[in-house]
Amino acid sequence: MATTKSGDGRQVLSPPLQSRPNLLLRLWRTWDIALPGAFFFAFILLASLLASTIAPRDPGQRDIKNRLKAPSIEYPFGTDEIGRDVFSRVLHGGRSVLGTGFLALALSFVFGLAIGIPGGYLGGSVDVLLMRCMDIMLSFPSILLAILVVTTLGTGPGNLVIAVGVAQVPVFARLARAVVLLLMSQEYVVAARALGAKDPAIVQRHILPNMLPPVLVHASAMLAVTISSATALNFLGLGVETGTPDWGMMIADGQSLLFDAAHVPFFPGLCLTLTVLSVNFIGDGLRDRLDPYMRNQSR
Repeated sequence: MATTKSGDGRQVLSPPLQSRPNLLLRLWRTWDIALPGAFFFAFILLASLLASTIAPRDPGQRDIKNRLKAPSIEYPFGTDEIGRDVFSRVLHGGRSVLGTGFLALALSFVFGLAIGIPGGYLGGSVDVLLMRCMDIMLSFPSILLAILVVTTLGTGPGNLVIAVGVAQVPVFARLARAVVLLLMSQEYVVAARALGAKDPAIVQRHILPNMLPPVLVHASAMLAVTISSATALNFLGLGVETGTPDWGMMIADGQSLLFDAAHVPFFPGLCLTLTVLSVNFIGDGLRDRLDPYMRNQSR
């Protein structure tokens, strides 16, 4: 290990040159593919949040003279059929997709736990009633259930969040119930009940903290589902208004140009694919790191 002199003349030990590569290697071994997934997703998220600053043009600005321009230095992603800058629209479109995905995930997470925890903890007729309702919702494909909800409530960003979130509630409810049933047989929960602890205290101190890791791991994977569902509904015209910069809407508007100007639907589709893939990578890494069963299997 090399030595260097400090400001007051004393010699101090400097870290070895190999420490930084070793740190990166340890991070890779710990998180594996979740690491590049997290970096790319953070890049997409930051670019979407700073779209107003990064985007070179207004996403709604039209320039008929430069319609259907191929990608170039002036227009990195080209222009669409009415001359709008595809690059600027892709940056702003990430806000709609990611915002809807996160809000829908939060909605399904909260209501899923609110249904699954009482069902698993109380059991009996409460459990039967709640789970049969969830079974009815699960009998519909999630995208079909989301379409049913959004057509009932009407189009719009708020109703889109509700539709996508409601479609995923049964998944979280079923998962929460299964984890609660597993935790109910643990010794610390049995001991707490034997000592006369109240049910709310047991849930707050023992059930909820121990059920969060597997549920959060599943939530990270479900983010990809909510993003894909929101994009699909926007593609069908059931979400944002026509003309709004959104990846799903841009793909729908550009599908007729697939053979004449393939860059119009290609770039929003590429961003969507890479975003969903990066979220799946993050979910796999969190599962391997936080899921006790997977962690024991890897040892």
